[in-house]
Amino acid sequence: MSGGLDGLSMLVTGGGSGIGQAVCNRYLALGARVTVLERSPEHADALRRGAGDRLRVVVGDATDSAALAEALAEARDDDGGLDHLTSCVGVFDHYVSIRELTPAQLESAGEEMWHTNVLSCLKAVNVCYEALSAARGSVTLTLSESAFHPRGGGVLYGSSKWALRGAVDHLSADLAPRVRVNGVAPGGTGGTRFGGLASLGQTLTADRSEGRDERLARSNVLGVTPRPEDHSGAYAYLADPGAARIVTGIVINTDAGSGTWT
Repeated sequence: MSGGLDGLSMLVTGGGSGIGQAVCNRYLALGARVTVLERSPEHADALRRGAGDRLRVVVGDATDSAALAEALAEARDDDGGLDHLTSCVGVFDHYVSIRELTPAQLESAGEEMWHTNVLSCLKAVNVCYEALSAARGSVTLTLSESAFHPRGGGVLYGSSKWALRGAVDHLSADLAPRVRVNGVAPGGTGGTRFGGLASLGQTLTADRSEGRDERLARSNVLGVTPRPEDHSGAYAYLADPGAARIVTGIVINTDAGSGTWT
């Protein structure tokens, strides 16, 4: 299958599992050349196995500007441009309440959450802007239903996603007219290995939460458990320079209608 992404150069941060991996697979299926920046060597190795020559993987931390620059160097096209940047980096807070935290825990958890979920996106845009501008490219940030409603996470996670909602607005104006900036806001998704806050000792990943898929199906009006690949079409649309040529500053909610619950 090929399409509007055929031959385009794409960089995906946090593309080693879950929604990020599904997005990479969709981009590849549509003919793009994809470079992934992935922190986990294990996930990076899994991506490389069976991958064709249109996929490159760089092991590194998306909060590190040097690692981002290394990934960009791999992702640039022959003219030095980059057609698209997708950020799928994130950590979860497992619904921790601010009432349960000491001031010291709040400070360390807040720094980890906002540095990972927000600053990594801004750093990626900062490092990639010149290449994106050269290609008249685009950016897609990953938000959450928590950027619109007080669910899908606690206040730490939710506030980081609300910040990214604002970043979409501001970046779309700041980077115009050379670069389009949009977002996708997934709802709760099964089959993801979403990690928690190391600063709070949260080692449980989302896929190991008992009964999670059933809870997700009850939380939206369609009665389904979204899978990572269910979100990938929205990312592919926003990255398509033809189909989404005049689309910037918007967020697509892929939440199975969970936002319509009262």
